[in-house]
Amino acid sequence: MLKAISELVAKLPWSMIILFCLTLGLAPFFPIPHVWEKLKMFSSGTLVRPIDWFDLIMHAAPWILLLIKIVLTMKENGVTDNS
Repeated sequence: MLKAISELVAKLPWSMIILFCLTLGLAPFFPIPHVWEKLKMFSSGTLVRPIDWFDLIMHAAPWILLLIKIVLTMKENGVTDNS
């Protein structure tokens, strides 16, 4: 299953992932990005309602996808090779 996810993420273009991060990952933009608000709630222990957890997952998903893409690209290019 991880291999299938890795292959799917590897096929996604960088531009699409960055667009997702800048739109869904930061929406709504004012007064502060929703993902930042939910991360602050998580760190303070006030993220308790199911809708808040759903919001955190939805707004954090593009950023997680971006991190996975970065790690896979670095691994593919041999940047993370410890030898």
